[in-house]
Amino acid sequence: MGVNLIQQGSFLTLHYRLAGPDGADVVSTFDGKPATLSLGAGQLAPAMEQRLLGLAEGARETFTLAAGEAFGERNPELLQRVKRALLRELGDPDADYAVGDVVQFPTPDGGGQYAGVVRELGGADAADGGWLLFDFNHPLAGQPVSFEVQVIGVL
Repeated sequence: MGVNLIQQGSFLTLHYRLAGPDGADVVSTFDGKPATLSLGAGQLAPAMEQRLLGLAEGARETFTLAAGEAFGERNPELLQRVKRALLRELGDPDADYAVGDVVQFPTPDGGGQYAGVVRELGGADAADGGWLLFDFNHPLAGQPVSFEVQVIGVL
């Protein structure tokens, strides 16, 4: 029997590592349990799924994805001011925020969460407590990434 090659709809077991332009791991399964996923189900960015097509069981490859290819370009509309009063309402009323903090927000339907990074603190002396500038872009939006994969099994 021949070696199974990855195609759309394949069920995969693999290790993968995603690193930003500085080479630091953003996510890596190499030290733990491998990931299992169904190709085409949207668990990986489409550009990454494309790189997996045609790989055989046992393959280990590293791909470089151009700036913006994996997570899109940075979108200036995803920089948004959020009033501190709303943050107190949504989260911990006593939370203290600093630039660089990652804050989870509920999705409008309440079924999930998305993250924003605090970029700026403003108007803290205002009566309403002011606002924070959040960046809801993916941390790697608009940046080149390296994607390393080791294919363990293909069904």
